[in-house]
Amino acid sequence: MFFVQVGLLLLVLPWWPAFWEHNYFAFAWPPLRTLMTNNFVRGAVSGLGVVNLCAGFADLAVLFAAREPDELSLRDGAHRP
Repeated sequence: MFFVQVGLLLLVLPWWPAFWEHNYFAFAWPPLRTLMTNNFVRGAVSGLGVVNLCAGFADLAVLFAAREPDELSLRDGAHRP
């Protein structure tokens, strides 16, 4: 679930001007502000967000796939070994 949350943040925050352009580090060091407002940098950060989302959904799919046999056996009335 952590990867999904980080992925969503990295996907959305670079394009949200209130957060991305107006922060302490951008005001403290002006060359960083020019780098952060570059659309290629924003796209790269959003790309990392997509990678994190894919990893998070893959982990969740593995987790849910591993839980299915236990739920099926409990639903049928079978006892756990």
